[in-house]
Amino acid sequence: MAYFQLTRAERNYAVVERKCLAIVWAIAKFYRYLYGNQFVLQTDHRPLTFLDRAKMSNAPVMRWALALQPFRFRTESTKGSDNVGADYLSRVRDGAND
Repeated sequence: MAYFQLTRAERNYAVVERKCLAIVWAIAKFYRYLYGNQFVLQTDHRPLTFLDRAKMSNAPVMRWALALQPFRFRTESTKGSDNVGADYLSRVRDGAND
């Protein structure tokens, strides 16, 4: 199984930046299914729930927020303990959890 791996520079990002980068990557990957459709973006990182309506001083996050403007989505925060499926998928590494 191939998985997304951060570059050396991206590994130095703050948590909010890494989680926002993951959102941008996922939306770009599923662009053909998401563009033009309303969808719910669920995250376990509460600060990202304001991604579509807040002014940010973090330049990369602001840039990514601008890139996401063409999409129609609502952001919801879900506790990590309540989102076990996504939590499991974020830890899968080339058959290590098989």
